[in-house]
Amino acid sequence: QVQLVESGGGLVQAGGSLRLSCAASGNIFNIGTMAWYRQAPGKQRDLVAAITSGGNTNYPDSVKGRFTISRDNVRSTVYLQMNSLKPEDTAVYYCNYKFRTITYWGQGTQVTVSS
Repeated sequence: QVQLVESGGGLVQAGGSLRLSCAASGNIFNIGTMAWYRQAPGKQRDLVAAITSGGNTNYPDSVKGRFTISRDNVRSTVYLQMNSLKPEDTAVYYCNYKFRTITYWGQGTQVTVSS
């Protein structure tokens, strides 16, 4: 089993930066794909960034060039560096672990970007 604990959310002005962290417990972190999703009020949960066990990354166009996902397999932690933040980035951000049919979610961390 994997437990995920996010941190680093908060309030930031437009154009600012935040760095989210997700610490994972369990001994299968290294073999899974880690990802960040976000969900704004009344909207579906959408993928923000993903990184495979081999380090391949994937971003939607909405954040490409502004957000960077990385992982530290020694510390079992995944990060999301968010730059040039926009008000439309406001959402609850969730950490996700996936390996084959196994998936886990963190509890979420709020990111609010003021204009």
